This record gives sequence, C-alpha cells and structure tokens, in this order.
Amino acid sequence: MTLRDDDRRTLEHMLSAGTLSARVFKRATGLLELDRGKTLRAVAATLHVHYTTVATWRDGYTTSGLACLHDAPRSGRPVEIDGTQRANITALACSDAPTGYARWSLRLLADTAVESALCDHVSFTVVRDILKKTI
Repeated sequence: MTLRDDDRRTLEHMLSAGTLSARVFKRATGLLELDRGKTLRAVAATLHVHYTTVATWRDGYTTSGLACLHDAPRSGRPVEIDGTQRANITALACSDAPTGYARWSLRLLADTAVESALCDHVSFTVVRDILKKTI
C-alpha cells in the first residue's frame, strides 16, 4: 500500500503532536508502517492487533482516505422516555402520595406513571435514574 504524499505528512504530523487517542494512534501508525513496506502480519504483530484489523484499516484508507482513522457515528440506543415524560415523572414524585400511602416509593411511581399514561412502560430503576438526575 502506498500513501499519498500529503496524507503521509499529515499522519506524521499527527503522530508527532502526541494528542491522539489510542485508537487513532494505532490506525495512523499501522497505515504508516504499511506505507513503509511492512506486511499486514508484521504490522499486526507490532501493534498487537489481529491481521484482519490491519486489513480493514488498509481497505478503509483506499476507500475513504484519512477519514478511516475515526469511527463512523453510531446510532446508539433510541430514547424511550423523552424529556417531557421525565419532567412529568419528576412532577409526579413531587406531588402528594396517593391516599393510603405515606410517601412515594419507586415502584409506586413507576406503576402510577404507566397508569396515568405518562409513558407506555417504565421500571422502578428507570424512575430512580430519572429522579437521581434531578438532584
């Protein structure tokens, strides 16, 4: 694999700056080592990664250039309880407890939130996390 001259200079500058994350540092080092003529297996042994990892870095560089150094954004877990629902659960916890109860429990808050249609489903541990973040 051969790097473009400007990409090689960019990688060398990035490595000399010393402010890279470990993941980006390994990828940049791997690309430079491949450019110097090392084999995939030699680079993998040097950086303590798998052979296919180095091959993925190489293929990523050929398709997208230096953008391969950084991970693609991940979608993450979708939000189940939005900010309005969180505010309603917090307001419910600040209100008076139902008749027959001296105070709110987490399980009672979760059950009441579902019964009141504040949200479709919520566990008492999620209610705990919501209330913990309001302190």
